[in-house]
Amino acid sequence: MKKLLSTLLLLCMTALAVMAQDKASLKGAIKDKLSGQPLIGATVMLNEINKGTVTNSSGMFQLAELPAGDYTLNVSFVGFETISQKVSLKAGEVKTLDFGLSESALMSDEVVISGTRKAEKITETPATIEVIGAEQLAELPSFNPGELLARQKGVDYFRAGVVGTGINVRGFNSNFNAKNLQVTDGRFSSLIATGLPLGPLNTVVKEDIERMELVLGPNAALFGPNAHNGLINTITKDPRKHEGTTIAINAGNQKMFSTRLRHAEKVSDKFAYKVTGEYSRGEEFEYIDSVYLAPNNPVEELDLDRDFEFFRGEAAMIYSPVEDMDITMAYGGSNSTYLAPTNVGRNQIVDWQVHYLQGKFSYKGFFAQIYHTISKTQDTYSISDYTKQYYGAIGAGMNEQEARVYAKDPSRGALFIDDSKRWNAEMQYSKNLFGVDVTVGAQWQRDMANSHGTYLLDKNEKDYITIDQIGAYAQAEKKFAGGLKLVGALRADNHEVYGFNLLPKVGAVQTIGDHNFRLTYGKGIAAPTILNMYGNLFGGLILGNAEGFTMVPGEDGSVQTIEKQRVEQLQTIELGYKGQPVKSKLFIDANAYYNISKDFLSPVTVIGVADKMGDQKVTDVQSNPALGGLVATYVNFGEFNTYGADLGINYYFSDQLSATLNYSYFGYKIDENNLENDFNKDGVVNKLDLLVNAPKNKASLGLNYSGSKFFGSVFTRWVEKYDYFSSYQIAAETQDLVYRGVPVVENARSANAFNYGPLGGFVTMDVSLGYHINEIFTVSGMVTNVFDQELREFTAAPPTGRLMSLELKVNLPSFTKAD
Repeated sequence: MKKLLSTLLLLCMTALAVMAQDKASLKGAIKDKLSGQPLIGATVMLNEINKGTVTNSSGMFQLAELPAGDYTLNVSFVGFETISQKVSLKAGEVKTLDFGLSESALMSDEVVISGTRKAEKITETPATIEVIGAEQLAELPSFNPGELLARQKGVDYFRAGVVGTGINVRGFNSNFNAKNLQVTDGRFSSLIATGLPLGPLNTVVKEDIERMELVLGPNAALFGPNAHNGLINTITKDPRKHEGTTIAINAGNQKMFSTRLRHAEKVSDKFAYKVTGEYSRGEEFEYIDSVYLAPNNPVEELDLDRDFEFFRGEAAMIYSPVEDMDITMAYGGSNSTYLAPTNVGRNQIVDWQVHYLQGKFSYKGFFAQIYHTISKTQDTYSISDYTKQYYGAIGAGMNEQEARVYAKDPSRGALFIDDSKRWNAEMQYSKNLFGVDVTVGAQWQRDMANSHGTYLLDKNEKDYITIDQIGAYAQAEKKFAGGLKLVGALRADNHEVYGFNLLPKVGAVQTIGDHNFRLTYGKGIAAPTILNMYGNLFGGLILGNAEGFTMVPGEDGSVQTIEKQRVEQLQTIELGYKGQPVKSKLFIDANAYYNISKDFLSPVTVIGVADKMGDQKVTDVQSNPALGGLVATYVNFGEFNTYGADLGINYYFSDQLSATLNYSYFGYKIDENNLENDFNKDGVVNKLDLLVNAPKNKASLGLNYSGSKFFGSVFTRWVEKYDYFSSYQIAAETQDLVYRGVPVVENARSANAFNYGPLGGFVTMDVSLGYHINEIFTVSGMVTNVFDQELREFTAAPPTGRLMSLELKVNLPSFTKAD
């Protein structure tokens, strides 16, 4: 028996050896063709068997156990050209192939990661993705990378003053828009209590951004519930790929000054680090909003401070103890002071701090991270409410100094204190199983919001509003012969307050030569924020709706109930095309979409006199007894559909010179006979129930040149005139409508703000020009709104005037290259 087992073992070993001899291997290195630096994380794929790998920290790759045969090898990397090469492998052969990749000049060569959380050509991703690359960022003579968002199709871009830039995607904008998720290096970049994108509060320095990917439409299946109608994914530079020191200095009108630093070094094959820092300051456009003490008694904003100031910076280190393993630790912080528009006036942001600490681990197909976010401000306040409280105190006989102290008392409603924090954790695993790329993952989030009782239902600095949520996701992707790729994803989320949701996404991409057609279905949700659920503003007039309300009985004894707020649901069907009708010259990216929306998240609305909020008496919650139970809150309503199309045309005259034409259309329809769509309960369904807040048409035209010495651009943007309503803010032409009890009249008071007329209705031009003096020094300049038009882009914000900026950039190479 023992001899028989030995014989069998010997036969098995012999068979395995023979099988191994029948297999081939492929290995090599992938580097930046210009600098010679290794490209870490570049993708190497054999099309015919759908087998691939990524390069390690030295830019090396290896594919083993390959059947002998003829293959098409694709080598790709984010921001670089894709190389396709025929490869023949013989049995037992170990073939070595090295590649040098050049930065991509053509959109068709772009590689993105936001469509399916893995590297893929932009033409093959089942989503509409706009890319802002490192070259565009480097050639932007401004400290604000948000400027480049205006140049992307399908984006409603607005400027809210000198530093305030923002976007909206596919309608329903507001001055408090939390429906566009922002992610930076895998972490959510949003405020804890309000869910708003960090915007000017961010910690990232422009010189450290490698690329920004903007996804149009829902991408919640992989990125979470609040990737509802758009996602901005910012990826910063890896210090192993981008070594050296960069110093940038900007100066311009509005007393603008900015200085920024980035230093990165690869100390050895196992260790690299980077540090960044920024100081920017300036003065906001001169503009004073009206504050109404009474319907016919407007006064100017009190003690307005137009100066802005930002400190921000980050530090990160990467340790690679063994091949293919990375351990990353990162910290970032910012301190910001500026003016911010809201739907009830402007806020004076004073020393608002954001901090994060993030740890990441990756090994082959496994990824895990944990990060902690902190948001702090002690002195931020609503200018409108501060002004009202001040004049009320003066009317009560106080002197000016006493009135100012009284107006900022935390119990008066003007002061906003934030002392909130958030914990996030995530695990993800990716593997190719039987020719199918499979990704599974799970995420956990704990929000701990605290306002010291100033605008939430917490009572003091120790009373955190704590909410847990957990989500799990899975995705499968398969490429078939004939150029067909199918993608399916499903996410399951459970939130402590608004419950369980399933979010599917399916997509098909068909490639025929240089033409790529796609059909995608996705579901997204817009989740109520902590402010929506637990807000407590103006003495309890505005209360969050996490528990629902029971109203005071009517004269007939009937009792009305208001349901607690649910998630808003969005389903999108999208048809798209990406391709090159004229090889290497013309690139077209077009899409058409249809959205089905349900349970729209309302703006704040008065529901009447309430008896209870959940199990609590409303009058026990309200600090202002004069309210007597009168409540305004957030509700769900309606079913409606929206639709639109985006067209992007890029023509490459040469590798240096290109032109871009973008056009977007947005429309909607609503059942006017369905009174569930009657949000304001006036018995009529009209435009004031569905606040679209988006232009029907918009377009842009750009000309870009990027040479070895000179670079520059000319960009023209047209935005069609449109009406805009956001809580008390209004910008609309005169019409036979009543909004919040006041007729809609242009250049007159409406609700509790002044109506200056519609937004948009302009054509504006931006120009930039730069020169690389040598490999170290670059000078450049930019003029935004060249003709100094008075552009109205947002409410509660100054009209945009001309902005000018000059920049000097110094790029110093690393003097301690790793061996």
